[in-house]
Amino acid sequence: MFASCATLSLAMKHPYNRRSVYSWAMYDWANSAFATTVMAGFFPIFFKQYWSSGLDVHVSTFYLGAANAIASGTVALMAPLIGSVADQGGARKRFLLCFCALGAIMTGLLFLVQKGDWFTAVLFYVLAIVGFAGGNVFYDSLIVTVAPKQKLDFVSALGYSLGYLGGGVLFGLNVLMTLKPQIFGLAGSADAVRLSFMTVAVWWAAFALPLFLFVKETKAPSSKRIGAVICGSLDQLATTFREIRRFRTVFTFLVGYWLYIDAVDTVILMAVDYGLSLGFDYTVLIQALLITQFVGFPAAILFGKIGEWIGTKRGIFIGLGVYIGIAFWGYLMERQIEFYVLSIGVGLVQGGVQSLSRSYFARLIPEDRSAEFFGFYNMLGKFAAIIGPFLMGWVSMVTGNPRYSIFAVIGLFLAGGIVLYRVKETAVNQQG
Repeated sequence: MFASCATLSLAMKHPYNRRSVYSWAMYDWANSAFATTVMAGFFPIFFKQYWSSGLDVHVSTFYLGAANAIASGTVALMAPLIGSVADQGGARKRFLLCFCALGAIMTGLLFLVQKGDWFTAVLFYVLAIVGFAGGNVFYDSLIVTVAPKQKLDFVSALGYSLGYLGGGVLFGLNVLMTLKPQIFGLAGSADAVRLSFMTVAVWWAAFALPLFLFVKETKAPSSKRIGAVICGSLDQLATTFREIRRFRTVFTFLVGYWLYIDAVDTVILMAVDYGLSLGFDYTVLIQALLITQFVGFPAAILFGKIGEWIGTKRGIFIGLGVYIGIAFWGYLMERQIEFYVLSIGVGLVQGGVQSLSRSYFARLIPEDRSAEFFGFYNMLGKFAAIIGPFLMGWVSMVTGNPRYSIFAVIGLFLAGGIVLYRVKETAVNQQG
């Protein structure tokens, strides 16, 4: 995030060390279990059926949407500052340790929340998301410590691939626990879900250890006090924001990207809750989520080819168009089998929209300042899903029909696509 040229220069002098690289990448394996098992999978289900027991279905949807919005908003507000502080170097691992501990502990505490105690469940969930997303800022910034310039692409891809695999492996085990609880000596699926939260906490903490043990952090050539570092970081943020606004093409793209990626993340966070609101069986929803998890990775590669064949911007429009079609189908959906089909559709375009957006953005920015501009891009991408979940919950509660909440997501896709259409494919270094 907002990596300074000096820090990058220092980092690129370090030789490639396999142990450091794989130790760094294992953190993605560690914390992706939270994203799959907790955020996308079991929390929406358990919140609806267990912790919100006795509440109207529309009210519980509103509470879940508000929880996701509050968590995303909290991280979005603090992310630019902590990302800028991370660029100062010297304390990244300590900050990462604090956020990692916060996320893992709060996730583990969900195991103790009693039936009907929706407020405590929301509190722990929001704090866990803050730990998850806040830690990612410092995790991402450590890549310059472990990867020389010529290996950045490989190391970054390694982290993502291990994240997909690790999150999918534990999630698959957790699903098996809920479907066959007797195999694990559990009384029922409710006990299995509660135990799953604890397994995520242990998994997260255990597989994060290699990073803290074997990744050596590059120290910043500065002895400033923390107050001076924060003031310098605020100045850096203001400068970067002014620069992005000056480059109209980049600014326009980022506005459009934030709108449609908010919709993408909303689908991820709220799909299970939507299915439950329609009365679908939770096992169908979880199995569908697993399908999306494993379809998404190869589909991103296919979309990369589509971008080469017909153009990156057109490829993004194809993805957004498919998403809108999926959303309309979701509005009309009646049978559970349709949820499986929609999960495949989401898996086909989810990774594609994300990967093509990144490559398209790379074409718009000056090459010699890519780290600075990509820092802002990554902040928007990681901390989206503020508007969508809240709007879905609000529309569902006001109308009394969860199906109408789909139109909030469709609106974000349309708005993002309209803004993206206005982006002129002129290199930013030709602008002034």
